[in-house]
Amino acid sequence: MDPRYEEFVAVETPRLLRVAYGLTGNPHDAWDLVQEALVRVGMKWRTVGDGNPGGYAHTTLVRLNIDRGRRLSRERLPGVLPDHDGPVRVDAVLDPALIEALRGLPKQQRAAVVLRALEDLDHAGIAERLGCSVGTARSHLSRGLARLREILAEREVSDHGA
Repeated sequence: MDPRYEEFVAVETPRLLRVAYGLTGNPHDAWDLVQEALVRVGMKWRTVGDGNPGGYAHTTLVRLNIDRGRRLSRERLPGVLPDHDGPVRVDAVLDPALIEALRGLPKQQRAAVVLRALEDLDHAGIAERLGCSVGTARSHLSRGLARLREILAEREVSDHGA
């Protein structure tokens, strides 16, 4: 294994995990996304290793999450799922209320908001990661932030009104 790839994985995994957790709201799903993104980077290391492997990994991660959302909307899992989480730990400190509010956004809007807030990407960077035009990325971000404000305001009213 290329030592540069191993170093890349060690450095980039916490950042990828933070973004994935923001996208999924679940540490297990986040870890699955990160692992798949790193596998795909590893498979293309010869071509992306000398360029921008971090950008490639983050773009791959976001697109995998969008595909995952589409796939899950069509699938039904059989049987009973465990009611507790295992030992996956995400070092990202994200307010649970924010994670819950992000779950209320459509996938593209959630991705745009997470990429802006956690990765500090501009509209062009968000568009590149989402695989859409800059105008579409701007729209996803604007609508996502507006809806996020609504969700958080509704929760605040219900918390104080109850």
